[in-house]
Amino acid sequence: MSLSASDIEILIREGVPMANDIGFRVEEARSGFAKTRLKFSDRQIRPGGTISGPVQMALADASMYAAVLASLGKVEMAVTSNLSINFLQRPAPGDLSAEAVVLRMGRRLAFCEVRLLSGEGSDQQLVAHVTGSYALPAQ
Repeated sequence: MSLSASDIEILIREGVPMANDIGFRVEEARSGFAKTRLKFSDRQIRPGGTISGPVQMALADASMYAAVLASLGKVEMAVTSNLSINFLQRPAPGDLSAEAVVLRMGRRLAFCEVRLLSGEGSDQQLVAHVTGSYALPAQ
């Protein structure tokens, strides 16, 4: 069953209500890929004027979940089993976008990679690189 970007966003917002609180959006989704966005809020800022690490991790995790849902359909019980993030530079206050790719889809695990980007258009800068895996429910 193929899910649209809108379908995936609704599933995530219903299953993880915090996604509503942080302004999570799914802009594009196709098998093995999801492009997402986190709308900026002053509540995301940490001392020093940058977007906090936990906010960046939440975007990365939700983006991996979106890519898994785009690949497999409605598998709401897929859960994060690992997430590793490398913060490359401080994102300026503003929207963050993410591009999540499923690198390998197994029977029990999906391995993913996420690029977190700050800025718009040709001014986008890579601010974090994330790898992770999702445990998939038994079929």
